[in-house]
Amino acid sequence: MEIGALIMLIVAVGVGIYILFYFVPVGLWFSALLSGVKISLLQLVFMRWRKVPPKVIVSALIEGTKAGLVLNRDELEAHYLAGGRVAQVTHALVSASKANIDLSFKMATAIDLAGRDVYEAVQMSVIPKVINTPPVTAVSKDGIQLIAKARVTLRANIRQLVGGAGEETVLARVGEGIVSSIGSNESHKSVLENPDYISRVVLEKGLDAGTAFEILSIDIADIDIGKNIGAVLQTDQAEADLKIAQAKAEERRAMAVALEQENKALAQQMRAKVIEAEAEVPRAMAEAFRNGQLGIMDYYRMKNIEADTNMRDNIANPSDKGKKK
Repeated sequence: MEIGALIMLIVAVGVGIYILFYFVPVGLWFSALLSGVKISLLQLVFMRWRKVPPKVIVSALIEGTKAGLVLNRDELEAHYLAGGRVAQVTHALVSASKANIDLSFKMATAIDLAGRDVYEAVQMSVIPKVINTPPVTAVSKDGIQLIAKARVTLRANIRQLVGGAGEETVLARVGEGIVSSIGSNESHKSVLENPDYISRVVLEKGLDAGTAFEILSIDIADIDIGKNIGAVLQTDQAEADLKIAQAKAEERRAMAVALEQENKALAQQMRAKVIEAEAEVPRAMAEAFRNGQLGIMDYYRMKNIEADTNMRDNIANPSDKGKKK
């Protein structure tokens, strides 16, 4: 029983020591003391209770003190509780201080809470970043398509990181500037001869306004010749005009066919009326014979005149005679 009790006592003491050193980080306090950071053990315990890791805050204070910065413990804790990245902010402040960049703690925390990497922004202020635009297609005034690629050198604008537009906006504006500058040229040859003209025109537009970056340079990396858009448009226009002309010709032909059919129908109607009228002649003659209005001699005289008329017609138009046969 005494051995069991001793073991239990040792375990209890070990757990107690672990809990004590967890809530009272003596080693961390000693490291801060050796680094010149003034912080009490009670403050470290209070950090545990406030759900703030003491190691994160003390490490930031030590880094700032060694770099000659004056950091406030309460401000660091507040930034951590707000969801910020204390280590990144501290790294950024130290880097900005060494590079003579004016960056305050308030500005750094605001940039961090805005979702941007403030440490990367400081590095980008010291070492500009080069981004490549996707192929930009534009057409000069002579109808030749050009495909241009550009390299844009950017430097972070610390003052515009909060609320400023990102790289996508810069690329879109640069692409728009390239299209505008190529489209304003009378000939594609002048663009190929002086590609730096595009860079000058685009830079003069102030495309970095309202963005989180400052455009240092725009360099045209490559220009390729694409299609002859003017010729393609003219060909398409000619094909469209041809189709319109064909449609109009077909319309006129259909109208002519319809008119011909209508004339044939009218001719058939007139022919039917003539036949009907001719059919009435024998009836009228028979009626005249019965009424005594037409004699036999009158009938023969009429037949002779009709035969004489047909003979003259045949002599005058022998071709019609052949057709009748």
